[in-house]
Amino acid sequence: MSDQEKKELTESEIQEKKLRDAAKARKRQKRIKTLITWLIILVLLSSILYYYFVTQKKHQAQIEELQNRQNKVEARVERSVYTTEVDLSGYVDPFDKQESRFRSTGAVTGVYVVEGQSVKEGDLLATIDNTNQLQVLQNIENQIEQAKLSGSIKQLELLELQKKNAENNLDYTNLYANFDGVVASVDVNTNDYFEAGSSVMTLIDRSKLVATVEIDEIDMQYVKIGQIAKLTFDSLPGQEIEATVSYIPMLGRYTNSGIGVVDVELTIDNPPETLIPGYTFEGVIEVQGEVSMLLVPSAAVTTGRGGVSTVQVKGADGFEKQTEVKVKYLGEGLCQVISGLNEGDIVVYQQSSGGLFGGMMMGGGQR
Repeated sequence: MSDQEKKELTESEIQEKKLRDAAKARKRQKRIKTLITWLIILVLLSSILYYYFVTQKKHQAQIEELQNRQNKVEARVERSVYTTEVDLSGYVDPFDKQESRFRSTGAVTGVYVVEGQSVKEGDLLATIDNTNQLQVLQNIENQIEQAKLSGSIKQLELLELQKKNAENNLDYTNLYANFDGVVASVDVNTNDYFEAGSSVMTLIDRSKLVATVEIDEIDMQYVKIGQIAKLTFDSLPGQEIEATVSYIPMLGRYTNSGIGVVDVELTIDNPPETLIPGYTFEGVIEVQGEVSMLLVPSAAVTTGRGGVSTVQVKGADGFEKQTEVKVKYLGEGLCQVISGLNEGDIVVYQQSSGGLFGGMMMGGGQR
């Protein structure tokens, strides 16, 4: 191959290389343009989505704010006159109860009553062996006779004291009824052996029944001695039993929930024969006359942890302030204000759909 041919071949290769490089450059530029195009499309899509979601969120917030404005109502704290009741629950006990116990140790020599038998105060219920007590008493009486003969006054005085003690010990071998009542249980038989202090029978007085009911400190302002409580028992369907408030203690107590309560005693005179101790009841004390109280909608009261209740109070400047209150729920969408609000205060709260209570409170009312 001549030098001219080699030179031409080289120029041909160079030209081909240039063509290839140009093609590669065009492809690279095309890829870059494509990539840039997709980046622009992604940026546009992201912007559109961001704008859509932000707009939707703002729109939803506007809707919620509008709904809140529509549902937010105001209610005036007003004083109304109501009749009120104090709810009760509990169980009845016998008016009196005697756990009969021997005060001496020995074998039982006699049991003179049976379960369900009526007894009178002072009736002999049972006896325990008194041989030793009789022997001691007889010995002391013999010594007293000797002391009388010897003329020893001091010894005679001492023996008289010993005789009194021996008579008491002899009496401890007998069980007596402490009141008129009924024998509720008998847990002793003749010849049984009992230690001193062992319970052998139970007497109860069913001429009256009593119940201790727990009344909230808020309700105690309405409870007085002599008030009538109306009780209903599941065991006596269709019957209403009257009880009387017979005792109010001077001291209250706190429950595990930190609520102040008073244990008030009720008495049922002449209870039905079918009403026996241990039966449970529900009932009310009806407060005589009408009671004046401050009222607020229950929906306006928010109770958080620890039982702390608050309301939103609208001030004269139009701003709302959270205020701690103490209330009593009365039902029917009402709360009695115990403390924290004054008559005429405006409370603001979110009204549930369909609620009209706010407008009603603004107009006042009684029941």
